Amino acid sequence: MHIQQAVYLISSPEVEKCPAPDRPEYAFIGRSNVGKSSLINMICRNQKLAKTSGSPGKTQLINHFNILSSPAEGSKETTRWYLVDLPGYGFAKVSINQRRQWEKMIENYLRKRENLGMVFVLIDSRHSPQAIDLEFVNQLGEWEVPFTLIFTKSDKEIQRVVSKNVRDFLDAMRETWQFLPAHVVTSAIKGTGRKQILDMIAESNSSFEERR
Repeated sequence: MHIQQAVYLISSPEVEKCPAPDRPEYAFIGRSNVGKSSLINMICRNQKLAKTSGSPGKTQLINHFNILSSPAEGSKETTRWYLVDLPGYGFAKVSINQRRQWEKMIENYLRKRENLGMVFVLIDSRHSPQAIDLEFVNQLGEWEVPFTLIFTKSDKEIQRVVSKNVRDFLDAMRETWQFLPAHVVTSAIKGTGRKQILDMIAESNSSFEERR
């Protein structure tokens, strides 16, 4: 897949105010400071698309980006889809009330957004399995929301440690999951995993068109 254009469209405080669900969309979410904005910018090859910050909790709304892609560079065949940047879960310097509002907003979006093709859940590959990440993916399972695990920042740790952390996370899921979701190991710096993610999106886009 070749991304021809990626532009910010709108930020919505609730799912009912999101753009019309007239095309497939793919949401990215993870614990605060997991490298979500950097990954989105790497995927779209636009370092100014999603705003990066060293302070957790900067993303507070449902952010839609309009994407125009083609099967390959130079192809006249095009597909339009949405990339969605969701607020991070976990630590953020906000009130309990604000955090609950975020959680409800995210839940409503994930459970009600009818054109949501896939949720990409970002996990920091530098760390051993975190309870908050496991709890979130288990919740997605209960809601029957399709998701893929994206292990980020693989360039910031030696590969032996990254491989162990990925394996340990999947082993932790095996305790309660019969079938594991797909997973991709990524690096926003090196571009690792970009093709795999875009291939998944392209395949899902084709399925969306067939269902219409």
